[in-house]
Amino acid sequence: MTRTTPGTPAADLSREDVRHTVAGLLGVAADTIPDADDLIRHGMDSIRMMKLAGGWRRTGADVTFQKLAENPTVEGWHALLTARPAAEAAAPSPPRTVVDARAAFELTPVQRAYWIGRGDEMTLGGVGCHAYLEFDGSAVDPDRLETAVRQVAARHGMLRARFLDAGRQQILDHSPWAGLTVHDFRAAEEAAVEQGLEEVRAGLSHRRLDVAAGEVFDVRLSLLPAGRTRLHANVDLLVADVASIEVLLTDLAKAYRDPDRPAPAPEYGFAQYLEDYRVWSGDPATAGSPAAAARAHWTGLIPELPTSGPQLPLAKQPEEITGTRFSRRSFVLGAQEWDRVTDRAREYGLTPAMVLATAYAEVLGAWSAERNFLLNVPLFDRQPLHPAVGDLVADFTNLVLLNVDLRRPMPFAERVRGLQRQVQQNASHAQYSTLNVLRDLRRANGGRRVGAPVVFACNLGSDFVGPEFRTELGELTWMLSQTPQVWLDHQVYRTDDSVLLAWDAVDELFPPGLLDDMLGAYRDLLNRLGSADNLWDRPAEVTAGVPAEVAR
Repeated sequence: MTRTTPGTPAADLSREDVRHTVAGLLGVAADTIPDADDLIRHGMDSIRMMKLAGGWRRTGADVTFQKLAENPTVEGWHALLTARPAAEAAAPSPPRTVVDARAAFELTPVQRAYWIGRGDEMTLGGVGCHAYLEFDGSAVDPDRLETAVRQVAARHGMLRARFLDAGRQQILDHSPWAGLTVHDFRAAEEAAVEQGLEEVRAGLSHRRLDVAAGEVFDVRLSLLPAGRTRLHANVDLLVADVASIEVLLTDLAKAYRDPDRPAPAPEYGFAQYLEDYRVWSGDPATAGSPAAAARAHWTGLIPELPTSGPQLPLAKQPEEITGTRFSRRSFVLGAQEWDRVTDRAREYGLTPAMVLATAYAEVLGAWSAERNFLLNVPLFDRQPLHPAVGDLVADFTNLVLLNVDLRRPMPFAERVRGLQRQVQQNASHAQYSTLNVLRDLRRANGGRRVGAPVVFACNLGSDFVGPEFRTELGELTWMLSQTPQVWLDHQVYRTDDSVLLAWDAVDELFPPGLLDDMLGAYRDLLNRLGSADNLWDRPAEVTAGVPAEVAR
């Protein structure tokens, strides 16, 4: 059987090479994947397809995420990869520029939006884009934990980043982290313990880290009666997306378990990645470059795009809110419930992520005064431009807009298929940033305010908190994220065989009870989709508890 290295030219790949690559990514035996089987039914999803597309492009293949999604079979992908010689498929690469790892470098478009949005003068600003997490464990040793945190900060440059007034970022030689803060509640009564933990949470969960001084993360530890512990972690999302937080937690657990063998720093940094990404994308003014194709794609979509997110009932206008504060609502789909949804999705050749996105859109539409709206979808767009990219902690986020049009009733599966196709097309043209798209949309509508403040963020590719971290440092028991200018952010995480579905929202924006009613309708829809009744071939039935006409 043929065996290939990661750099094998695409034109030389055999069908068995493709099958083994796919099987390895899905974690199944290669002989369980027939040539003509729909790979989505075997568990292939958008994140994995994006990784495959990026890796195969590096070997000279003329492939995109969209092209892989059009015919997701082993035989289809083999034909696509070997359609013409690699030398013909790949454009000549310009000379590579090696960047100075200590020099300041530009922010990505998403980082710039986060950085500007955190200002007090911004509508729904005054907050950092950050994640706060709590992990409950036992017998965590403070000294070992502090040593582990310092080792992880030394390994990952972006955990030592500072953000300059000119809108640039720079990696410091050493982290300014002051060390581990320990809250000792071991001798306290249970009521005092609970009060103390609530005070710690209140102080940390809405914290705005001083990123100008290089304060981009923090770790604290609470010591509790009977040997229990709670680890508190803050990460500013200027330096880490969700996949990077997974890397960070994995590295922290390894460093805690084995402090005498610190992992070496990756031989590749985020500044170099951004330069390589710029070269790989090409110039938007150069015909045939990925950046030019992306701009042309979005320019063609501008006339049909709506100008706002769902028009939900509001208690206040965003500009009336002076202190932005997020709260979390969530529920868990257990293993059996989730399996029922994913099994039905794969029967229809649909990815579970897009089933969730469509169900979310149906609920939003039921409460929206306008049933044609924008949905903001973050992509964890970590292109494999170097072997070390997978080990980096950084914000690789790109955003894509979805045009959700619920004005015409259609079967749920058909609705999912249409949005899934949109994601595939738009994600294949992410080189033209969503901020540019919104700017173009505003110009096309005479300077009218545009925006997409409702978000769907899904990470089903791997466990958010791995087993090693749970064993060494504790189980994830509470989490909150916040993003400037966002009204409602739906986040999806896999935890073992279950799935956590969380809504982080600015409560003050909405009438009391509205978000609870919407979340309840969302959960009910997912439960019905996983039931024995065949609801996929009929329009989704979601009834709003509040008339959409009261939307302001």
